[in-house]
Amino acid sequence: MYQIEKKPWGLKLTFADFIQKNEMEKWVQEAEQTLKDQKGSFGVLVDMRTLKPLPKDAQEKMEEGQRMFKEKGMSRSAVVLSSALTTMQFKRIAHETGISQWERYIDASATSDWEGASVAWIQGGVDPEKK
Repeated sequence: MYQIEKKPWGLKLTFADFIQKNEMEKWVQEAEQTLKDQKGSFGVLVDMRTLKPLPKDAQEKMEEGQRMFKEKGMSRSAVVLSSALTTMQFKRIAHETGISQWERYIDASATSDWEGASVAWIQGGVDPEKK
C-alpha cells in the first residue's frame, strides 16, 4: 500500500506492508502526475514504518521514483523506518540513486516525535541524525 499527500512543505509518501513491482509502478506513475504541479524545491517525508523489504524488481521502480523526485526539485527527504533491514535497504538505494546527501533516516522506535523531527529536517535542515 502507498499513499501520496500534498503538504505545505512538499509531499508525504507512505509505504506500508509488502509492495510488489506492479504496485510500485503505479506509485511511480501517480508520483509523476503529482510532481507536474510541483513548483520549485520541495521536501519529502517518507513514512515506511510498516514497510517490508522490497523485492529486487520493486526496488528498481523505487530507484526510478527517487531519481524523478530529485530531478523535479526535491531538496531534502526524511525517511521514517522501524526495521533495521528496511533501513539498510533504503540507505543503499539512496546511495545508488545519488540522493543520500539530502536524505535523513529516523528510527520511529527510538523517537515518538518522528514527524516533528522529519519536518524540522525538511524545512530547516535540523539534522535528526546529529541529535
